[in-house]
Amino acid sequence: MADARSRPLIEAASATRTFGAFTAVEDASLEVAAGEVVGLLGANGAGKTTLIRMILGLLPPTDGTVALFGGPPSRAPRARLGYVPQGLGLWDDLTVAENLAFVGGAYGGEAIRVPDALAPFAGRLAGSIGLGRQRQVAFAAALGHGPEALVLDEPTSGVDPLSRARLWDAIHAAADDGAGVLVTTHYMQEAQQCDRLVLMSGGRVVASGSEADIIGSTRAIAVRTERWPDAFAALDAAGLMTMLAGTHVRAVDASEEQVRAALGGIDASLESVGATLEEAMVARERAA
Repeated sequence: MADARSRPLIEAASATRTFGAFTAVEDASLEVAAGEVVGLLGANGAGKTTLIRMILGLLPPTDGTVALFGGPPSRAPRARLGYVPQGLGLWDDLTVAENLAFVGGAYGGEAIRVPDALAPFAGRLAGSIGLGRQRQVAFAAALGHGPEALVLDEPTSGVDPLSRARLWDAIHAAADDGAGVLVTTHYMQEAQQCDRLVLMSGGRVVASGSEADIIGSTRAIAVRTERWPDAFAALDAAGLMTMLAGTHVRAVDASEEQVRAALGGIDASLESVGATLEEAMVARERAA
């Protein structure tokens, strides 16, 4: 029998979830071990939140299995988990301190201490403070009982860069203390902070591994021209996967011959370069 300590803290094995004729998640597998941060990536509607809800036991899988700490995601293992949903899970008509006291009691412990950074807001209604502060409260609630694993569904969405950086400091600190972290994000800078990535598209896992694994051999053609708006329009009209960073046009997963033909008479220099993580993700999603 395998040592329980070697089991993943969070696991999905060929998990599928259907709603009538619609398949939201199909044959999805992932694992999160102690001390690692795993990024779950994909466009809106890719199936990320549905998979998370199955992992939490909020939705039963139609097929396949999910597990928390080596067993079914029932009440007992969920008590060892910290969770920040997209909606944050706060009560707007309770104060910051009351929210943390309630969560602490729900986990069977004492009231969660209000962090020093939130002390000036302890008596304020949670619904009356800014989104960045609300997310800090949600993190404090998720971390307050010393969870062994964290599930974070777009935890930094809509907050300023400094607040995002501080929240990611908390994520890394939890992982350094041994917690396994599963986090969804749309920010590529955040994805690059993860130890491993799992990319979903159309309800399926289409790639997994490190950033280098996701990028693989995907290349892009960098197009340098003063007529960059015309170049972008021409490449896009030709059906090439075209990305724009400032005034820099890039055609992903295309050959120089395809790009030159699409540009027609537009004077431009071309260079084959390695794809970025975002470009590789778009290429994989398009191929799925």
